[in-house]
Amino acid sequence: MNHGRKNRKFGRETKQRKALLRDLTVALIENGKITTTQAKAKSLRVGVEKLITKGKNKNLAATRLLVSQLGAKYAKKLTTELADRFANRHGGYTRIINLPPRLSDGARMAIIEFVN
Repeated sequence: MNHGRKNRKFGRETKQRKALLRDLTVALIENGKITTTQAKAKSLRVGVEKLITKGKNKNLAATRLLVSQLGAKYAKKLTTELADRFANRHGGYTRIINLPPRLSDGARMAIIEFVN
């Protein structure tokens, strides 16, 4: 039974999985749009939306949490640009657009991007 199993493992150990999602998060914040597999995009969406909501809280604790998870450069971009961009929005900061399967292995692909 799969009760209580809500996280995807991506065939990786815990530290590798966290590093993968952190790198995808940084790439999304830096570029605004990335192409990845559908499963990774769905897992990424949850974490990114929580970080943006945290970034909208412009207090010291939230800033330090973002710096510890993303680094100073990306935490600053998240709190200044993205938080101001989504100031009047209550969630739903990202959009996932499905693409055709990848030719090499048939993996379902998707684009994840910030909404306007």
